[in-house]
Amino acid sequence: MTASAARRPVLAVAHRGDPYRHRENTLPSVESAFAAGADAVEVDVRLTRDRVPVLLHDATLERLWGDPRPLSRLTAEQLDAFDDGRHRVPTLAEALKATAAATAPGARLLIDLDDAGPAAAAWEVVTGLGAEQRVAFCGPTAAMLAVRALSPDAEIALTWKQPRLPVRALLDDLRPRYINPPFGLATPAFTAAAHQAGLAVSTWTADLRRTMRKLHEAGVDSITSNRIALLRAVLDGRR
Repeated sequence: MTASAARRPVLAVAHRGDPYRHRENTLPSVESAFAAGADAVEVDVRLTRDRVPVLLHDATLERLWGDPRPLSRLTAEQLDAFDDGRHRVPTLAEALKATAAATAPGARLLIDLDDAGPAAAAWEVVTGLGAEQRVAFCGPTAAMLAVRALSPDAEIALTWKQPRLPVRALLDDLRPRYINPPFGLATPAFTAAAHQAGLAVSTWTADLRRTMRKLHEAGVDSITSNRIALLRAVLDGRR
């Protein structure tokens, strides 16, 4: 997700994989997203009871797997029971290996952390697989500060829900490459201010063709979508 002062093609980021085709945050979803042309796949990472980083957005397994128990009460081994024959809860290590195997050139994983808790365990997995150049991190301030404390070079997209940019002191401490607002905040004025401050703009989650085009016209550098095939077509100028 590298950006520079020179205008580059807008990056297409798949939100939790390809969730209209496969269950979100699963290996088939990640693989389908890369096959559909994603430059990167955003995945949510949480920790099991035995501190194994796995792909899951919610604190519990209820919405996707019909079990109300919090993930924090289950071990990685217990997650093996959640398997419908096609989908299961994968580990971050498995997702990184799937990313490395993707045929898309430069395929990357965007690791979304809701809080600082999983940062150290996630970074340990990344470095253990030598995948530092195949990942970026996104999330709120506390989580991204935890990532920065672990690595001076990790690529960071600071999730930001305010219409004004963060104060300079925070940007100097965190050194994010991207500011990461929801698409409603990614106006031409916001994007221009971010670029002036030396930040690229990544935005989420755009699922309508007209929204994707509007963001492209606003000058953003990266768009995240649940509809990665449509986003790829829009960015490539295809109907």
